Amino acid sequence: MKSVSIKSIEKAIEKVDNLDDDGLEKIATYYTQAQPILLGYAGQAATEYENPDLEGLLIYYFCLIAEAFQQEGLTPKQVTEDMIDEFEEPFFEALDAFFNTENIEVLGEFSGQMDLIHFMTIEISVPDEDGTELDEETATQLFVVTSAITTLLGKACE
Repeated sequence: MKSVSIKSIEKAIEKVDNLDDDGLEKIATYYTQAQPILLGYAGQAATEYENPDLEGLLIYYFCLIAEAFQQEGLTPKQVTEDMIDEFEEPFFEALDAFFNTENIEVLGEFSGQMDLIHFMTIEISVPDEDGTELDEETATQLFVVTSAITTLLGKACE
């Protein structure tokens, strides 16, 4: 499996962060239509975690991660319910191993997308340009869900 490079992540950030509201709506619509099941799966997290702050963050990072795949020249097939079902148990085992050891390599190797996993660890731990920081609970939830998105998109490229 080819992994998304730092260069592609930087290109995706440049593109997504420089869109106006209309452009953001168009890219969100594009990726929502390309991966409706995956977005639905990711979107359930905000409800399950009872964290309304998570919803907007998930949409932004969903688009950013999907765009990074596109910048890398990868076109994931549509994620299916069956793919999600097959992925969940091994994913939760990898998450447990990560949280028990705090070794990011465990999760990066499982996902096959080390650079995206590393990118998200930075995103959740470093304050925004305006000094805004995520609370620990939201940061952890965002990391878990974006790791799932990243892994599933990577597997959809195989």
